[in-house]
Amino acid sequence: MTPVVKDLVGKVGNTTRCELTADDGSTLGVSVTVSSVDGDQVNFDVKADDTASPAAN
Repeated sequence: MTPVVKDLVGKVGNTTRCELTADDGSTLGVSVTVSSVDGDQVNFDVKADDTASPAAN
């Protein structure tokens, strides 16, 4: 399945931030950067933060 990245224009260098939420409520930030574009094919570099944030109590 191909992920959908809303509001990220397929232009090399454009970036967005996302947040993943685990079942326990902890979160992990993710940066997504457009790395290349070939016609209608857009490729991304994805980098997760080094540390997750704990779930709120």
